[in-house]
Amino acid sequence: MRFGAAVLRSYESRFAVEDVILNAGPDDGEILVKIAGCGVCRTDLAVRRSAGRSPLPAVLGHEGAGVVVETGGPDTGLGVGDHVVLSFDSCGHCRNCLGAAPAYCDSFASLNLFEGRKENAARFTDAAGGGLAPRWFGQSSFAEYAMVPARNAVRVDPSLPIELLGPLGCGFLTGAGAAFHSFGVGPGDTLAVFGAGAVGLAAVMAATAAGAVTVAVDRHPERLALAERLGAIPLSAASADLPDRVRRLTDGGAQYALDTTGVAQLINDALRALRPTGHLALVARLHTALPLEPGALDRGRKISHLCEGDAVPGLLIPRLIGLWQAGRFPFDQLIRTYPLADINEAERDCETGRVVKPVLVPEGRGG
Repeated sequence: MRFGAAVLRSYESRFAVEDVILNAGPDDGEILVKIAGCGVCRTDLAVRRSAGRSPLPAVLGHEGAGVVVETGGPDTGLGVGDHVVLSFDSCGHCRNCLGAAPAYCDSFASLNLFEGRKENAARFTDAAGGGLAPRWFGQSSFAEYAMVPARNAVRVDPSLPIELLGPLGCGFLTGAGAAFHSFGVGPGDTLAVFGAGAVGLAAVMAATAAGAVTVAVDRHPERLALAERLGAIPLSAASADLPDRVRRLTDGGAQYALDTTGVAQLINDALRALRPTGHLALVARLHTALPLEPGALDRGRKISHLCEGDAVPGLLIPRLIGLWQAGRFPFDQLIRTYPLADINEAERDCETGRVVKPVLVPEGRGG
């Protein structure tokens, strides 16, 4: 099967939309999905900064959504024509998967990050037969089609705008899951969100839907204006007395804080903005040591790193769709769509912050 996909051939090069070949149909437990839309996530773009760790050439993309066109075996639980949102892969049988923590699957790295995924490489090649790194996050959905383990897929109502739903599988899942699951925010709770990108604004929307008081911290005035429209109190990251201002806005300190920036100074500011027993969660991968200021963790404060919002996608994605339908999680306000051919423009707009969540829409030349 030949179809179009955006291939990254080197860490410095632009994406190139070219023909790729799928040399076999789905195995047992797999589905073939015609992609209707795929969000661009900073995790995809971070591959450029992981030279030597992520094999190239590769097809990236892990916020796909689309329609099932073929299934492998009778036990996928899905049928041809089903509309699905795709999320991360997990084994389904390790201790953490069985404990409703699939984002901490024992095999998460090998299933999602190209580490050790050699067994299916020959099934997915470029037009000349050259190998492509297989199934980024179980998907590789910067493409017209994706071969996906059925456990990655969440069936959704076919009346929904499927081309917009892909980011619910990762970026929006992570932010909303942080609010709902990692923190369990409720009415009257206080949450400070550092970084008003896709993950941070999803946390703002979820916390607002739960009745919490939310402060959004960012350096971009337009992002702060958007956060305010979504229910947060905006606060510039350039404020000289940032922790004190957060504490004043949250009646003595935030009970919860979410850092999406990975910036050491802001992480320390977030810790200082917590009330006693407060909890700071990090979502960005740290690439340097994180020196903590003296006393940062005194009085019961704690810090943790979370993955994928501690969520079970099959449970949280339908919840987020229900909130969106009720007007309480307006994620579509964060999205701008691009043809797949414009992936390099979408990457640039994501990196510069011009667009919160680019979504790539294939042109449909596959077959």
